[in-house]
Amino acid sequence: MNCCQTSPSHSWVFPTVILCCFGFFSMMKPSEPFVVPYLAGPDKNISLSTITKEVFPIWTYSYLALLLPVFIVTDYVRYKPVIILQGISFVVTWLLLVFGQGLRAMQVLEFFYGMVSATEVAYYAYIYSVVSPEHYQKVSGYCRSVTLVAYTVASVLAQLLVSLGSLSYFHLNVISLASVCVALLFSLFLPMPEKSMFFHVQPGKGAPPKPPGKDAFSKEPQKDRKPVCKGLVTFSGNLGDDDPLNDPKPGNVTLRVFVQWFQDLKGCYSSKHLFYWSLWWAFSTAGFNQVLNYVQILWDYKAPSQSSAIYNGAVEALATFGGALAAFTAGCVKVNWNLLGELALAIFSAADAGSLLLMHYTTNIWGCYAGFLIFKSSYMLLITIAAFQIAVNLSVERYALIFGINTFVALVIQTVMTIAVVDNQGLGLPVSIQFLIYGSYFSVIAGIFLMRSIYIIYSAKCRQGRCNSTTDQNPHDPEDSISDTNTVTQF
Repeated sequence: MNCCQTSPSHSWVFPTVILCCFGFFSMMKPSEPFVVPYLAGPDKNISLSTITKEVFPIWTYSYLALLLPVFIVTDYVRYKPVIILQGISFVVTWLLLVFGQGLRAMQVLEFFYGMVSATEVAYYAYIYSVVSPEHYQKVSGYCRSVTLVAYTVASVLAQLLVSLGSLSYFHLNVISLASVCVALLFSLFLPMPEKSMFFHVQPGKGAPPKPPGKDAFSKEPQKDRKPVCKGLVTFSGNLGDDDPLNDPKPGNVTLRVFVQWFQDLKGCYSSKHLFYWSLWWAFSTAGFNQVLNYVQILWDYKAPSQSSAIYNGAVEALATFGGALAAFTAGCVKVNWNLLGELALAIFSAADAGSLLLMHYTTNIWGCYAGFLIFKSSYMLLITIAAFQIAVNLSVERYALIFGINTFVALVIQTVMTIAVVDNQGLGLPVSIQFLIYGSYFSVIAGIFLMRSIYIIYSAKCRQGRCNSTTDQNPHDPEDSISDTNTVTQF
């Protein structure tokens, strides 16, 4: 009887299908690999220098300005309105790409694309409010996979249409506009969640609520690691029953949420393991976004699209596939990440640095393409590992909070980098020299984590030596020696 009374919109299947359809069509944009050739070509006739220094930086600045307000509002309005806002921003962006003319129109376009990026948090957070916890992993996999598939299909389609069908970049943007319009239509059919992670918690429905101080961790933390936020007590967990903040007035709820966020962040970042992985995540994501933002300009600089056959779509598709393969590999490799994790960060950051330096020094576009493939695959491998290392002992709420703050820090770093290296207010460097800076930037990251990894491995060996020495001196106390040995890899 209960099954018959449950409408499709309240099951996990219906919202998942609608959300996946939205994700597919919002990423099915074959014009994206050819944005720079389109802007620099006869359709828009904007110089590469202007695109680099006056158009693309607007995306970074607007993304930074909008991220925190959108992050807060997203939970407060329960996700769906923000997903609709993302769909509208997509449509406005491509309307301007198709019909807009002049520098100002392109700058407004970048502002709306910054809105698209800032509102992306709603796409991944929505599902946690409409499905039960046992479906989280499966549904998250569907949502992420469908965007990956859509981007790959769009890139391959774009390359085929340009190379074999001789389709103009303008018509690629028309196809993209139609796709994002379909995505906006799907967003309207999403069920409105009755709860959210922070502002609209409904403990009376479903499973009994956990004490706030205890749900900061997953139910089954990694066996070889201590809880990341051990001892974390949230603000609401410290309140007495007669405290006026327990009164569920909107103002008090908002205050409680903000204080809870602050205490959760303080408790989580007190873990050195989480802090250093988050640090790498923020600095590397800033560099990755910067490279992704300007790589098409570098390609057009190395092989001008007006006089050369370009293969941006094929390269983007291969890079996405390589990143997916690297992410899949990361989930299968069994490594003691506590001991060797930061060594891996150093090695692959060095690979990123080498690939960027190759892109700077080579005069061959194919060498430039190869460097990008190595760079994106290495980053996707490590970001998958970093995401797991940060989130493994966090609940969904703390996961969203930590990654929101990490993204904000990454954007602050990227903004500083944009102002200093790209913008006319700073050095205003040519794109080729910019990639020399980005390669050097990843070299510094690699050096820092190499030193950290050497220290960690040396400390572990010294601790192991002390444990062995203790075992030799106390042969009749095996339990203590085993306990000490097991702590060697727990940092």
